[in-house]
Amino acid sequence: MEQMNRLGEKREPFLFVLSYDLKEKFIQPLKELDSDVFFKIGDWRNYPQEPLKKSYYLNKKPIDFKNYSLALEEVLEQIRSGNSYLLNLTFKTPIESNLTLKEIFTYAKAKYKLYFKDKFICFSPEKFIEIEGDTISTYPMKGTIEDSVPNAKAKILANQKEMAEHVMIVDLMRNDLGVVGREIKVEKFRYVEKIKAGERELLQVSSKISATLPKNWRDNIGSILKKLLPAGSITGTPKRSTIDIIKNIEDYERGFYTGVFGIFDGNNLYSAVMIRFIEREDKKLFYKSGGGITIDSNTQSEYKEMVEKIYLPL
Repeated sequence: MEQMNRLGEKREPFLFVLSYDLKEKFIQPLKELDSDVFFKIGDWRNYPQEPLKKSYYLNKKPIDFKNYSLALEEVLEQIRSGNSYLLNLTFKTPIESNLTLKEIFTYAKAKYKLYFKDKFICFSPEKFIEIEGDTISTYPMKGTIEDSVPNAKAKILANQKEMAEHVMIVDLMRNDLGVVGREIKVEKFRYVEKIKAGERELLQVSSKISATLPKNWRDNIGSILKKLLPAGSITGTPKRSTIDIIKNIEDYERGFYTGVFGIFDGNNLYSAVMIRFIEREDKKLFYKSGGGITIDSNTQSEYKEMVEKIYLPL
């Protein structure tokens, strides 16, 4: 993270890609960026946009319901014991498609996209933090429903389980911002955005939380990110004990999945959480997805959400 601090001190624009556990990091000045790394972050992109040129398929082989239920019951037992109140449980699903990683990346419609050396891609709808001036903002996203459901917006906002989950994450992110800034405030609470999910459209619920940073924050970009990571929206609360539970229950390494990527443009910083994630392993493709679990979670609903998040936004 010292490299990020040094580049920030120089006001040198750079791209950063940080794994979930910070064991793997890619930090490179934009003027020297490797030719096999492509990104879209807000208005920034380093590749040409192209329309989908051919038909495609996506086959998925998710974990069976029985084994999913066993893992979820372990999470619920931890919640009943008071070791966690909200935990983001994720799984690794083998997929098959006639599209390459590069093609999926190029054609995907998303606010934040990353193609990394033909190893993985993400097409994320979720901001992590952005810093403009001396204001840091974060946008936790919790709560999803298909737009086609009658009165979908009213239903998702009235859902008590989703409300509880969202409130816990907002509280967690307020506390996280308090570690690096002051004057913390929730600027927008539970607003709804529409995103493309393949042939479907989803409504997702987010909030905006902001704080004021010290004037010299650009000299400490890496240090600030280290204090905030991993993102609360993809771990849970309390963060530290929940991270330990995740490590014991999930049967794979998340790697870069649920890490963050972003750019520092020399003045401001923009970043996203790496969800909606496809990774290549030994010529096979795996899609990583999941969702937040609380004491009120319904096993069938949570399983359905995990599977439905395996899609291509083309």
